Amino acid sequence: MVLLTMIVRVADSLPLAASMQEDEQSGRDLQRYQSQAKQLCRKLNEQSPARCTLEAGAMSFHYVIEKGVCYLALCEAGFPKKLAFAYLEDLEGEFSEQYGTKVPSVSRPYSFIEFDTYIQKTKKSYIDSRARRNLGSINSELHDVQRIMVANIEEVLQRGEALSALDSKASNLSSLSKKYRSDAKYLNTRSTYAKVAAGAVIFITLIVYVRFWWL
Repeated sequence: MVLLTMIVRVADSLPLAASMQEDEQSGRDLQRYQSQAKQLCRKLNEQSPARCTLEAGAMSFHYVIEKGVCYLALCEAGFPKKLAFAYLEDLEGEFSEQYGTKVPSVSRPYSFIEFDTYIQKTKKSYIDSRARRNLGSINSELHDVQRIMVANIEEVLQRGEALSALDSKASNLSSLSKKYRSDAKYLNTRSTYAKVAAGAVIFITLIVYVRFWWL
């Protein structure tokens, strides 16, 4: 389930709206995660991945950045990633429509705290068992979770780098992986040609040998 939701302006980490699970026991457990969420938001910038999942033990942070605003949710680790990102994109669409033009000019934290009403309503719809059963009906093109970067929250917070640096390293690893696959394909092609050439030489030698003895 979704336990914590935060909406933050990326440029200066100003919180615009938030919603936390009301259960008292969950509230005590969530204090550490709430602190991590705030630290994470301070590490975001324009170069940060637009979509990312950060694992935090029994929990996972998921976020989406659109038009300079970060929509972040803390979910139980077993909560389907597709539902988490569908939930965040749902919030993004409604928040952008209601407050998009006002976001750059506000200076007071939680200027749009009334958006919590919509957050609560939307959260319930995604927790509903029917929504979980209909997971496959979510548009896969909009929620391709396989392409979303995954990292560990502790490593990101302890590294002392902006999340964009992590994204850059991930891009470098992806480039190296592509180069490796390209080199491997080239070597396999050369090996195939070498085998064909060797077979041809043996065949020609055999023909010459047979013709020599028969003539």
